[in-house]
Amino acid sequence: MKILKKLMIMIFLFYIVIQSLDGLGTSTTIDLITNYKQIFSSAVSKYLVKVTRKTGNIDYIDLETYLIGVVAGEMPATFEIEALKAQAVASRTFALSRNLKVDDSTQTQVYLDDDAMKKNWGADYEEKRKKIKEAVDATKGEVLTYNGNLISSVFFSCSNGSTEDNNNYFNVVEIPYLRAVSSPWDETVNLNFSVDKSFTESELKDKLSVNKLDIKVISYYDSGRINVIEIGGKEFTGREVRELLGLRSTDFTISKVDSKYIITTKGSGHGVGMSQYGAQGMALSNYSYKEILLYYYNGVKLEKK
Repeated sequence: MKILKKLMIMIFLFYIVIQSLDGLGTSTTIDLITNYKQIFSSAVSKYLVKVTRKTGNIDYIDLETYLIGVVAGEMPATFEIEALKAQAVASRTFALSRNLKVDDSTQTQVYLDDDAMKKNWGADYEEKRKKIKEAVDATKGEVLTYNGNLISSVFFSCSNGSTEDNNNYFNVVEIPYLRAVSSPWDETVNLNFSVDKSFTESELKDKLSVNKLDIKVISYYDSGRINVIEIGGKEFTGREVRELLGLRSTDFTISKVDSKYIITTKGSGHGVGMSQYGAQGMALSNYSYKEILLYYYNGVKLEKK
């Protein structure tokens, strides 16, 4: 009965489209087709994601189809299938926890449509998309919960050897399932684990709004990331310095080499939740996607939604 009902709705909407197109110009016709295509999708999809694109356009995409684009945008398709599955579950949970309203940037989750995938992958498009779809299909409907509620399944690129307590970076209350855990795999699988970035003295002074560059680390978190650092008599959090200087992480050291200041970072990202390179390392060590997720998100459950 449900299938028949959906077919009847689609036939009815198709009839409306045909009537609407009669006598309209090309531009209006395209807009109508786009709008009705979204209505058709909503008639057959259990979950429809509202994606605000960088262009300002809004797309409505079936959740499982959307996840193919998200995994493609968030994790290298060359990663192990179990790592890709872990990403699919984390991203599905993330989208649902935000009431299926997201954008296509790192502010929520990076999303690539088929055109972007083809541009990025070229001749490997079919193979890589098929692999990612396999990961999404294998975990269909699976989400992460804590005490019966969807979790905030944040993730990041690469740890410095440990993840971070959520409240140490985001300045919010402690979340039980976002506690720091050891992540020793990242350094072994990420060729860009440690990266140098150079600045002139004037560049640093300008970006940090200081008059001198006396540098002293006041405190570290247990993870090894900087909590508070003093530069030129002014105190900054590690996050503030990272954002002001465009650094990869808050685990950094500053050294002067000749006339340049070299800042060396370890890892990449905020450090909270699942490390993507850590997930890859675990997958290479024969951990399943379930084991990966339950390791990085403390005390959660994997359930069907």
